[in-house]
Amino acid sequence: MTYTYDPQNIFARILRGDIPNKTVMETPHTLVFHDIRPQAPVHVLAVPKGAYVTYDHFAAEASAEEIVDFHRTVAKVCQMLDIAGPEGYRAITNAGEHGMQEVPHFHMHILGGRPLGRLVELI
Repeated sequence: MTYTYDPQNIFARILRGDIPNKTVMETPHTLVFHDIRPQAPVHVLAVPKGAYVTYDHFAAEASAEEIVDFHRTVAKVCQMLDIAGPEGYRAITNAGEHGMQEVPHFHMHILGGRPLGRLVELI
């Protein structure tokens, strides 16, 4: 699969500093910031700094260093925001039209702080 990355998407603009954000954590390869329309008491977005469109694009083409940095940063943020542990949280990434992806830059929503209900209704 060939992905076309749009360097004008909102996350690319946030990563360049064109649009402000409420940063939770930043590393050499990852930025985590608060969602502007939170759907739970804790709702942050983890965004790799590389030009990746979807999770499978990131997993297939990112360097090992980028992949490790992203996932370790998510783990640290979950600890920092006190959502890691038995009560838990939800991590969501949407891909493409069928996955309802709104911004064509891979990102992971991390939500917690209350029971979240079913993600998908049984058909």
